[in-house]
Amino acid sequence: MASTSSETASSSLSSSSSSIPGSDYDVFLSFRGEDTRLSFTDHLYEAFILGGIEAFRDSEKLQLGQVIASELIQAIEKSQYAIVILSEKYADSRWCLDELAEIVECKKNKGLKVVPIFYHVNPSDVRNQTGPFGKAFAEHNKDDRIDGEKIQKWKKALTEVGNLSGEHIILHQ
Repeated sequence: MASTSSETASSSLSSSSSSIPGSDYDVFLSFRGEDTRLSFTDHLYEAFILGGIEAFRDSEKLQLGQVIASELIQAIEKSQYAIVILSEKYADSRWCLDELAEIVECKKNKGLKVVPIFYHVNPSDVRNQTGPFGKAFAEHNKDDRIDGEKIQKWKKALTEVGNLSGEHIILHQ
């Protein structure tokens, strides 16, 4: 299923390549490295590159507590699409949630097209912050370093992206 999804996305993205003035990237990949970097995300990224699609993926290991880097914000702002790979531990990462909030802002203000991939997670868990997403927010709520306003922004971003039509990839039973 993953190859079909990337092929479909590839043909859609190549037909729109460079249609937005000022775009540096066709697609920005948002993902939890621990869950998908060495598997699904790498395969998707390689498929894009082989298809001539300019893709941005962060390859740096991020330190806990870091604020989203200005380079990442610029990459999001200069992309035509954001593909958000929502995996089991995506919401555990404050970095991923900050990135997602920025993606949703760019969707509203700059016309960024957002495509969610529900990778081994239920879209309703993303939408409603239940299951692994609920557990992640229970932990975030205990952290005094995170204010309630930021948590609400993250929840709204997850709800919005969880309501978008996307690909749902499930484990083979």
